[in-house]
Amino acid sequence: MSIAKTDEIGQLRLAVQRNGRLTDETLKLLHSIGLEFESYGQRLLSHCRNFPLSILFGRDDDIPGYVGFGTVDLGIVGRNLIYEENVDVVELQQLGYGFCELVIAVPRDSAYQSAADLRDCKIATSYPGSARKYFTSLGWEPDLITLSGSVEVAPGLGLAEGIVELTATGSTLILNDLRKIETILESQAVLVANKASMENPERRENIERLLMRLDAVRAARQFKYVMMNARVEALPAIMAVVPGLKAPTVVPLATEGWVAVHTALKEDDFWESIERLRAAGASEILVSSLDKLLL
Repeated sequence: MSIAKTDEIGQLRLAVQRNGRLTDETLKLLHSIGLEFESYGQRLLSHCRNFPLSILFGRDDDIPGYVGFGTVDLGIVGRNLIYEENVDVVELQQLGYGFCELVIAVPRDSAYQSAADLRDCKIATSYPGSARKYFTSLGWEPDLITLSGSVEVAPGLGLAEGIVELTATGSTLILNDLRKIETILESQAVLVANKASMENPERRENIERLLMRLDAVRAARQFKYVMMNARVEALPAIMAVVPGLKAPTVVPLATEGWVAVHTALKEDDFWESIERLRAAGASEILVSSLDKLLL
């Protein structure tokens, strides 16, 4: 297995989707971690001005192969494509966008209730590798019809009794009068690495620098920075609600008997915590979004 040829020791190449459902969020993420590069027009390769990294813009279904064979060191791609292409790469981080599922679906009024019911049926899919791998794991070889698009219409046209296809919201299944009977894989955008690149000390060092930045951005999304005023006697009840990342910061105010409390609240239970803080005696609560958070 080879790794990408570059002009500088430790220089990395990262493959991202050129056009598609992951593109905008991926570019936004890369800019949010401070990378400066151009992504306009028909550009295929862009060099970062402030980090030893070049970005290759390609087709999403080519990215697993680019990473697996060492054309690039890193790739941002849907986990479903890693599963489909069956490449041996290192998954470094889940990125928290591009959520979807690879599912088995059948006509709404059919009697099929599970994958086992489709054992002797034709199944249409644009993910033949994933479908075959899944059904083989159940102990039988599926009768697959591979389509490049509009897989959902196959049962209505009489081409197949069921389908294996990717869905984000399920709306396309509903529009084609289909229902999901099983989920093969839950997917989202992931950062993956070439194994040889991870074993190269200079490249690994820069990969870890990127991971540190990504961790800081993703951690910041999980918290809100909160400042509030409270009477001193309310502090025990407030600190029971918001212990902070380690402990809240408490600053005396000019008004005797009052303090300002600075802390971080998890996004997942933000509103419940705010209600408890108000009940505990907090007032003048100011909430800010975090840009980066290094834990």
